[in-house]
Amino acid sequence: MAGQSKKQVAAERRARIAEMQAAERARDRRNKILLGAGALVVAGAAIFGIAAAVDNSGSKSPTASASSVNWAAPTDTDAAVKAAGLSMLSAEGTAEHIHIHLDVWVNGQKVTVPQLVGINEGAGTISPLHTHDTTGVVHIESPVVKDYELGQFLTEWGVPISSTQLGTEKTDATHTLKVYVNGKEASGDPSKLVFHAHDEIAVVYGTAAQNSAIQIPSSYSWPSGL
Repeated sequence: MAGQSKKQVAAERRARIAEMQAAERARDRRNKILLGAGALVVAGAAIFGIAAAVDNSGSKSPTASASSVNWAAPTDTDAAVKAAGLSMLSAEGTAEHIHIHLDVWVNGQKVTVPQLVGINEGAGTISPLHTHDTTGVVHIESPVVKDYELGQFLTEWGVPISSTQLGTEKTDATHTLKVYVNGKEASGDPSKLVFHAHDEIAVVYGTAAQNSAIQIPSSYSWPSGL
């Protein structure tokens, strides 16, 4: 606005982003409270499982190692968004507002979708494709109604995808890359997969043995308001 310094404009943009994130957290609060009770049950079951894995000599049964894949959000958000063919906005768009859920497995291990993909907190700007948290929910909040694709979001994340590659991992004689939408395997170039409201998308890379142990989700339990 006229008369405002660049610092004032940036501060207002950061405030708007903070307000939008607070609204998202408020919508999720009720669901998180319910999930908390479930987490206690799961934790108790996990403790029981660990105890059962210990034999008479006190040694533990072999368990799967933690995932070595940790794909964080890029430090240069603006460059990543530009590489995806998108532009940063001063506020979330309102012409199109949908959400999809993304799950990623690499070599049998779940990979966390990071928070703040497509959000530049310092500048107070945001991409039409972005994440607020690590739930795997991708927000599509665009000033125009258009198709947005899996490849665009993964480029923003810094994890390129093609029919033969996911991030740093490439397919070979023993490793495959498959993408599922609502529990059904998708065909064609995975980077061109178009997002639709409430899609559950699973990206799975690994060997046949690793992938066979994964239960591919067909839906996501959406919190109220999303």
